[in-house]
Amino acid sequence: MPNRKLVTRRQALWLSLGTLTSIGAIATAKAGYESQQIESLDNSKRNFKVAAYTPLKKRAATKGIIYGAAIRRDLLQSNPKLAASFAQQCGILVPEWELKWNFLRPTPNRFDFTAGDWLAKFARTHGMLFRGHTLVWHEALPPWFKGVVNRQNAEKFLVEHIATVTKHYAGQVHSWDVVNEATKPGDKRSDGLRNSPWLKFLGPDYIELAFRVAAEKDPKALLVYNDTELEYDIPEHEATRSAILKLLERLKSRGTPIHAFGIQSHLWGHENRFNPKKLRKFLADVASLGLKILVTELDVRDKNLPKDLKLRDRVVAATYEDYLSVVLDEKAVIAVLTWGLSDRDSWISKYAPRSDGLAVRPLPFDSNLKPKLAWNAIARAFDRAPKR
Repeated sequence: MPNRKLVTRRQALWLSLGTLTSIGAIATAKAGYESQQIESLDNSKRNFKVAAYTPLKKRAATKGIIYGAAIRRDLLQSNPKLAASFAQQCGILVPEWELKWNFLRPTPNRFDFTAGDWLAKFARTHGMLFRGHTLVWHEALPPWFKGVVNRQNAEKFLVEHIATVTKHYAGQVHSWDVVNEATKPGDKRSDGLRNSPWLKFLGPDYIELAFRVAAEKDPKALLVYNDTELEYDIPEHEATRSAILKLLERLKSRGTPIHAFGIQSHLWGHENRFNPKKLRKFLADVASLGLKILVTELDVRDKNLPKDLKLRDRVVAATYEDYLSVVLDEKAVIAVLTWGLSDRDSWISKYAPRSDGLAVRPLPFDSNLKPKLAWNAIARAFDRAPKR
């Protein structure tokens, strides 16, 4: 999950105001600019009405799309109301924590599938699909990793982990995020890859290796490459899009068993540098490789939006609807998954909180599990999407 704050036009203008000699003048100019920018993002007359309160999973299914969300076992176990809402709204369940290395592998020689198995059973019991997130990532590694894994044994640990986990869940998983966030143009490599522990130990071929092992052990699952920070029309995101396409083209040219691309889509409510044309082209380029596309971790951060709840909710809803209206135009997009269902349980509360201490509101349901305008916006996007 990304935690990097985007450099916005607002910030650029704020920096340029450094030539002013009066702190008061700077503060006034900054506040005025911010107010104007938020007003440009908000339209108080925008209509988010929906025809009926049909659950999101059903609205999506009518268009051949899967809707679901990430969730943790402890939340479902402790909150029956949340569990009921999750089962009603979601067609697929994504374990938020439970299938990452640090949860699955408490020691180098022991796996613990207890929490993952509980979630898999919950999904089966409620007629939901089940996702695997994630087999290979540079984060969420267990404490023992750094002192144990090295250049000599990294391949053994990687292959063993992927083989053990995918074999355990073989036949139960709709799709695996096989490799997560392997690109980072800021690391200045010619191939655009991230200088992760896996790259340092094994070189670029660790990505192909991961897909081949997963395909062998769970041949029925959709195998996905998942990445982040690529949605906006800014140089950093443009570079990431280019690096991802380069990686996907390389994997396909080598006959790697990769089936889909996951676009995380952790969006910013205050960010206005969204270019529908460029995003459509990127998605079309991915689809031209014969890959399906999943929106895997969708939410909208309201960290830099004003306190006013109605205004905040309108801007967040508009961000959802504007983004999904573009993404769902691409028929290769087969799933939309929000990273959580209720504001109360969002990772954003911890990793991107508001400076004023107010609760964040990034998801379709509020902390009391009441649908917000964000729910309406997602529902409307599904209703207007072309059939797959």
